[in-house]
Amino acid sequence: MAINIQTPNGEITLTNDVISIVVGAAVTDNYGVVGMVSKHFFRDNLTEILKKENYSKGVVITQDGSDISVDIYIVVSYGTKISVICQNIQQAVKYNVEQLLGFELAYVNVHVQGVKID
Repeated sequence: MAINIQTPNGEITLTNDVISIVVGAAVTDNYGVVGMVSKHFFRDNLTEILKKENYSKGVVITQDGSDISVDIYIVVSYGTKISVICQNIQQAVKYNVEQLLGFELAYVNVHVQGVKID
């Protein structure tokens, strides 16, 4: 699925991979985030942290009419306040998508899939 944005000069199509890279960069720059994981973390029994090439596995983008929402799947570090980390991620993702890609997100949902003890 791709996001289509209509402009006066024509239509812009952004693929999920492009959006996932922007979202993934915003997520992994936050303190307390160990990394992103697959949205099927428990079902697939994958315990690996996703690298930049695979951010699309940890980001789900949905478009409902004009509303675009993002679901993010992460692992956090033990001893950090999860609610603050999630709020920071929501703000960073919303800001980066609006500034870099030029459209607004209706929702940014953060799913904490695990806590890693260092």
